[in-house]
Amino acid sequence: MRLREIVERLHLQVLAGEKALDREVTGGYCSDLISDFMANGTPGCLWLTLQTHMNVVAVALLTGAAGVVFTGGRGIPPEVCRKAEAEGLPLLQTPHSTFEMAGRLYQLLNEK
Repeated sequence: MRLREIVERLHLQVLAGEKALDREVTGGYCSDLISDFMANGTPGCLWLTLQTHMNVVAVALLTGAAGVVFTGGRGIPPEVCRKAEAEGLPLLQTPHSTFEMAGRLYQLLNEK
């Protein structure tokens, strides 16, 4: 499923990387540990996290993530959004919890 459709159907706010929303999303991964995502995140996955610092952008790019969803409605530093925009990485935001978004994303990606 294309990231653009996920953004629309889950009502996600696009913070950066709008030009890259045509990426294919192959799955999702939830983790707030950078090292865990580095070890287990896969190319094309959508990373759901509470972390909002610059390292998230670097690790998402390193792993080839389709994008990052910041959950819980936390404030995102402007420099993080600027870096992601410059790198073409979609950053998305939702006020909903990681638990809720993971369930909704799972259902969406597994529709028949």
